Parts: sequence; C-alpha cells; structure tokens
Amino acid sequence: MDGAPFVRAKPVPAAAPRERAEPRGGRPHDAAPPWYPCRVKAIDRFCSLVAASVLAACGSTEGEASAPSAGAPSAPDPAAACLAIANAEHPKRPDEPASITVSHVLVKHTGSKSPRPGVTRSRGEACLRAMEARDKLRAGESFESIVGEYSDEAGASTRAGAIGQIRREDVLAPFADVAFELDRAQLSDLVETEFGFHVVLRTE
Repeated sequence: MDGAPFVRAKPVPAAAPRERAEPRGGRPHDAAPPWYPCRVKAIDRFCSLVAASVLAACGSTEGEASAPSAGAPSAPDPAAACLAIANAEHPKRPDEPASITVSHVLVKHTGSKSPRPGVTRSRGEACLRAMEARDKLRAGESFESIVGEYSDEAGASTRAGAIGQIRREDVLAPFADVAFELDRAQLSDLVETEFGFHVVLRTE
C-alpha cells in the first residue's frame, strides 16, 4: 500500500564481535600500563633490567618514610647532662656562714686525682654513679649506707663520710661553692672537683 505509515524494515544482522588480534610472536599480553616496556607473562632478563631502569628513572619512594630526617634531634646523652649539673655555677650566698660541718659521698674515676686501686670507670660513668647515690639519698636511704655502697674515699665508711668543720678556704672552690650554699641538714646536687664527684650533706 503506497504511503502506508507502517512498513516493517528488514532486520539488520548484528555485527559479529571482532576477535582480538594475537600479538606478533603468538604470546598474549597481560593488562599492563602503556609505559610498561615488557610483556608481563613473558618477562626475561633483558625485560627485567629495562623495567628496573624505568622505575629508577621515575624515582621510587619505597623506604623513604622510614628514613630518619636529617634535621631530627638526637637523643640526649645522660652522661653529658650529668656533667653539666656537676659543673654548674653556684653564686655565693650573701649570708654565708664562716664555717659549716659537712659529710660527703665521693665517686672517683680513672682520670681523678689519687683513684683507688680497682677503679676503672670513666668520668661519665662516675658522674652517673654519683647521681644514682644522690637519687637514693633523696628517696630516703641513710647517708651512712650510701657512703658504704658508693664512696671511693679511703676510710669513708668508717666515719660515714664525715669531713668535719670546714671554712671556705679549707676546701676546693667548687666544693665550697656547693657546700656553703646549703642550709643545715640539706643535701647538695652533684659537684665535680679534681678528686671526682661529690654529694655533700651539711650537718651543722
């Protein structure tokens, strides 16, 4: 019928799916990024070397997160901190007494004056040992027991570390600076002299 509005069109056959051409050499490729230089399933020694070169050129970041920062601060040295305490300045008290009575713990090292036989510790080790004695005294241990355990002064244990009454001019300046700033029954911090490291107790 001429001009009929409904005309059944002939069905158009669907295009057959195109088969993927097999690459040259008959070996299939794996899915890989376009820049990858080799066939994933056919890697040989040359291919591995080329791939490594490409990755190196791109700049691998593996392991960078665990690398220490060049500007990171180093851990503090306990011995250095101890030596700083033992050599700190102690200004003279305006009301300093003419004389006081003191006892002390003395820890020697190989470089100190007149070390006892058997003393093999370094200066830093001696400072830390004296600090250990100080901390035990601060914790409440008796001065006599700490002298017996820590002091390297000859005969110190028989007199509980007592020096007796002193005037400033009787002792070395660093020792005097620490001892004469103490109140009665007060324990000092560490102080270093040529004889070693002292912890001083003012008794009178």
